[in-house]
Amino acid sequence: MAVGLGQRFLMKIVKNESMRTPEIYGWRVFFLACSACFGGMLFGWVIDENRKYHIDTLSSVAQANLASNIVSTLQAGCFFGSLVSYYVADRWGRKPALLLAAGITILGVIIQCASDGHISALYVGRLVGGLGVGAASMLTPLYVSENAPRAIRGALTGMYQLFIATGTMLSFWINYGALLHLKGDTAWIVSLALQMLPAIFLFVGIFLCHESPRWLARQDNWEKATAVLSKVSNLPPDHPYVRMELEEMAEQLENERRLIGGASFLDLMKEMWTIKGNRNRALISIGLMICQQMTGTNAINYYAPKIFLNLGIDSTTSGLFATGVYGIVKMATCAAFLLLAADSLGRRKSLLWTSIAQGCAMFVIGFYVRFDPPLKGAVIPPVGYFALTCIYLFAGFFQFGWGPCCWIIVSEIPTARLRALNVAIAAATQWLFNFVVAKAVPTMLVTVGRAGYGTYFIFGTFCFSMFFFVWFLIPETKGLSLEKMDDLFGVTAMAHKGDVESNTGSLRGGPGTNVNANNEKAAATIPDVEAGNDNLRKREVTNTTTEEEHIEHAGAPKAQVQN
Repeated sequence: MAVGLGQRFLMKIVKNESMRTPEIYGWRVFFLACSACFGGMLFGWVIDENRKYHIDTLSSVAQANLASNIVSTLQAGCFFGSLVSYYVADRWGRKPALLLAAGITILGVIIQCASDGHISALYVGRLVGGLGVGAASMLTPLYVSENAPRAIRGALTGMYQLFIATGTMLSFWINYGALLHLKGDTAWIVSLALQMLPAIFLFVGIFLCHESPRWLARQDNWEKATAVLSKVSNLPPDHPYVRMELEEMAEQLENERRLIGGASFLDLMKEMWTIKGNRNRALISIGLMICQQMTGTNAINYYAPKIFLNLGIDSTTSGLFATGVYGIVKMATCAAFLLLAADSLGRRKSLLWTSIAQGCAMFVIGFYVRFDPPLKGAVIPPVGYFALTCIYLFAGFFQFGWGPCCWIIVSEIPTARLRALNVAIAAATQWLFNFVVAKAVPTMLVTVGRAGYGTYFIFGTFCFSMFFFVWFLIPETKGLSLEKMDDLFGVTAMAHKGDVESNTGSLRGGPGTNVNANNEKAAATIPDVEAGNDNLRKREVTNTTTEEEHIEHAGAPKAQVQN
């Protein structure tokens, strides 16, 4: 099969041992990832609703309270949406759950557009929309990671963060354009209604895509799982790559059956929190999402005009323009990371160096506001421009590490049947602390020191502390298959030491669904699984060596990862 220009380009820039079988990097997998990642654009879309509700006429404290209420209502809906979507995704599949999330988001936007200045109706619309946005935040990285080839899984899953940054950038410029060229309620309605576009694109794109092959395998539908994997990877069903992927899925499902037989919610929670390797992965996922929010990135996203005002840009138009440039920087640096570093430099190193860089940027801003605060109407001094530059540097550092890497890691490290639950808990944690930041920052900017200088020191300190969290606890995962994550965290070894409930029951792929997760049945649906597999076995020897190096040299000691 001919190898296209794009496939050859990928093989040149992605430097890891899993970059083989170039046919799998065709257009289908990129279309699938882009379609799902419109869910990220829902997350990033920030519309200035303050103009409609005349927030500028209130006192500074009242402004802070109302602004935080408007923002945090969405986060509350997102928190519950991310948790509830786990059940839908496991019970009916990733694709129907994403379609439902898009539909709920559209409904929420319609309610907001019809609120017509009634703050209570706006709250309802944002709560409903938040349910859809929160569900998409959990489902998108889950769906993409389960479909992406291992060699470029980081780039494809990280596209979720790129679409978040793109949505943020577009909404910033829409706010700026609406302020300049639209008058009255038209400016507010047009900018708000445009939020429906990402939801519509998500619905249409996912409608044209297939279900996750790994979810199908958990439902014991090996024939369809084979067909979907074959189509997405652009390879025939009997190709060694397809057979290897299916065999690894079957082996992982069988190992899970040995550890815990049932798959009710209580069974899954027991499996997550009583098995060391699974518990470690859940805690890592929660910790990463807390750290991501405590960088302070959403403090800038939500309240950028106020922050730029504190740095000396006192014109509303100039503040929105500066915010728009901030959005462009975030989008461009995220794209550069996904293209050049996600699957080459890796997740761990990216998190380490950006922790220090983000902390330095925050401290520079804090020192400027503390010791040389800008005077209203005065010319910004050179040190002030350097502080402004640090806002943009912070955005770039975040998008080169803590932005995309957190979503990549939490969606790839869980075991198969805990993946949806693990990502749901991680996403809910992210929205919970997103809510905390959105609620606290407006008050912090007017109460924690002059012009809120202490706010930057607080977030900067968190950034520095994240270096140690990553250094001691986060292993490298680039180039490993999803199924090999069990080896990395020691769960496979536990399954082979002895069968827990070894001859009891069957593995259920979702609530109320019986699945016989059995290697023999899986193999029976894969044409000539063992025949003609010599070349594949030779590859696996090389891959095993590489994966062992990943495990032994991940940065966190192997024994520590397992305890």
